Amino acid sequence: MNPLWWTQIQAVVRLELRKTFFAKRGLWIYLLALAPVALFLTHSLVEIERHGSRRAMANQMAHPITEQDFAAIQTGMTRDEVIAKLGEAPQDHTRSRRVRIDAHRVDQIEVETLRYSDGSSDFLVILDGGHVSGKGISSGVSFGQDSYVFAGVFQFFFIRLAVFFGCLGIFMNLFRGEMLDKSLHFYLLAPMRREVLMVGKYLAGLLAAGVIFTTSAALQMASMLIQFDGNTISHYLFQGDGFSQIAAYLGVTVLACVGYGSIFLAAGLLFRNPIVPAAIVLIWEAANPLLPAMLKKLSVIYYLKSLCPVSIPVDPGMPPLFALLVSNADPISAYIAVFGLLCVSLAILTACATGVRRIEINYTTE
Repeated sequence: MNPLWWTQIQAVVRLELRKTFFAKRGLWIYLLALAPVALFLTHSLVEIERHGSRRAMANQMAHPITEQDFAAIQTGMTRDEVIAKLGEAPQDHTRSRRVRIDAHRVDQIEVETLRYSDGSSDFLVILDGGHVSGKGISSGVSFGQDSYVFAGVFQFFFIRLAVFFGCLGIFMNLFRGEMLDKSLHFYLLAPMRREVLMVGKYLAGLLAAGVIFTTSAALQMASMLIQFDGNTISHYLFQGDGFSQIAAYLGVTVLACVGYGSIFLAAGLLFRNPIVPAAIVLIWEAANPLLPAMLKKLSVIYYLKSLCPVSIPVDPGMPPLFALLVSNADPISAYIAVFGLLCVSLAILTACATGVRRIEINYTTE
């Protein structure tokens, strides 16, 4: 590369980064990136509080109980028999239930719920009229369950919505925002090739989007992990595939910024109203599972789904449309996915380089 071009690109990147990170019109992007962080942090704090409540309840019991002890409780047993096996319940809730005896009489039956805990699970015994009518176990969320929840939020909210609209706000304004502010002519009057200007703006947007959203992804993972003990976290990171999964999530986030950034940079050069191209691209990405094999390769989400480290299981009772979005019927290897996404982005940027040469400024029509 011509050394002068590289110097000019660096200058454009420095100018654009300052405007992108501290632009008032971009504050909503930070809120969008922090929304899933707040979701996982709230979930973890609730689970921590519940786990503390279970441990406190277990400490209040006369003797510890196990799931085998709880399994010995059968329907029809009396309250005294339950107490004899499990001891007095740390928590006892009683309510009345109206029961119609016949057409003219209504009776009140006492329903009592006894709650026990072994420190990690809640054991509930329901007494109806002094006899066991039901029981249940309520356990805390496991790491496996949370990993699937994280994968679902990452694929369906973070990538498809947060990164999508975040890149829309960042890259669309690289040229369109300058036109609205009536400041683009300062760049165009500088002794600099327009392709160099385009590359500098794209790299600045990519750096900004990458920093914002990879930080968000890392904070999401940290917020999810804080509810678990050190042994679980250590096993996930060092004995499982924790580090590779975290690297994969961060890599997918960067590639999403690469792909969506190139699309919205092109849209900012071609469209005055960002709503139209954003709606078209959003519908196209959502319809990807329904497209023919050749057209699937012209979308960003096609490549990103194959790179996500955790596949979301399809439940038999899942709505068909949601199951279609979850499933990846045509997965491709990671190398082909990365190469394909970079090729699509490079093709779009090449078209941008051609279009930026023809751009003309007439602020009276903007």
